[in-house]
Amino acid sequence: MGQPAGPRTEADFAAEADSAAAVACAAAIDSAAPADFAVRADSEARIPTTPLLHDEVDDLVVAWRAQRPDLDVEPMQVLSRISRLARHLDIARRGAFADHGLESWEFDVLSALRRQGPPFQLTPGALLRATLVTSGTMTNRIDRLAAAGLVRRKPDPRDKRGVLVTLTGQGRQSVDAALADLLRRERVLLAGLNAVDRRQLADLMRILLAPFDAAD
Repeated sequence: MGQPAGPRTEADFAAEADSAAAVACAAAIDSAAPADFAVRADSEARIPTTPLLHDEVDDLVVAWRAQRPDLDVEPMQVLSRISRLARHLDIARRGAFADHGLESWEFDVLSALRRQGPPFQLTPGALLRATLVTSGTMTNRIDRLAAAGLVRRKPDPRDKRGVLVTLTGQGRQSVDAALADLLRRERVLLAGLNAVDRRQLADLMRILLAPFDAAD
């Protein structure tokens, strides 16, 4: 048989009080933790993020907002950047074509023929529609390309009064080499974007451009 319990001391009462307080504190923490974490997560989600990059368009927009607060200058955020990129693309295009003895307009005509596939030919009318120039301008360009040995004229079997403009072997070689060089330079321009970013940007640009293509 065990010994009968002796009288409880003040130390016993203090230990029980400490234990009860600890249990109550733990229960309070457990019940409040989900709400606390939710509030903390919501608070962190609302913290604004600071853009990592800064360019000249940002400065331009800030300056115009300061000088003309009555105007909405938000379109500049997109279109001013497109304008600047267009200048860099133009430099890349002219460089790629010049390295292969071509001017930009020559590449445009030759590539329109090359995209048709064998026998790489179009009527002058189809060419001017593909390159968005006037009839007189296209006639002059065909003359110059023919003189350089890059295209030749052939009678159109479907139209006794018409001709077909056909890409020569030299013309095909020139446009193929220039295209490969251009694509290499364009990849450099897009190096800051991954594949997903490029697809998203292309989709957004398509939305912007589609109404203008439809109007043409």
